[in-house]
Amino acid sequence: MQCPYCLNEETKVNDSRDSEGVTRRRRECLKCEKRFTTYERVFIDLNVVKKDGRREKFNREKIKRGIEKALQKRPFTEEQIEEITSEIEARVYRTAKDKDIKSGKIGEIIMNKLKKLDQMAYIRFVSVYKEFETISDLKKEIGELK
Repeated sequence: MQCPYCLNEETKVNDSRDSEGVTRRRRECLKCEKRFTTYERVFIDLNVVKKDGRREKFNREKIKRGIEKALQKRPFTEEQIEEITSEIEARVYRTAKDKDIKSGKIGEIIMNKLKKLDQMAYIRFVSVYKEFETISDLKKEIGELK
């Protein structure tokens, strides 16, 4: 593993943790002694079936961007966002059947996770995902949270 700071090839693993199909490793460079975290995951070809029937390759970064926007200015670190994204990704892979998953199912998985985590982030995500057009749509969703 190459150190992202000094590009040295010699690092040591200080801590490893497995969760939801991802291995998180805390590493330390043996040259500059800086610490960094790596995440290891298995990739499987997965297609997302869009509302209009089109298929596209699953893209983890799209999920992460949506979560980052929903959690913007909320008390979450980049590391926590990475963990949340990994948990959602693992759930998506477990839920997928025959290498296909509907985009609506991915949206539900994200909404369920955010609903448990942070109500403001949930409302931000849901207002875009469900394409709210009026304040009454938003009020209805907030009412259902209570």
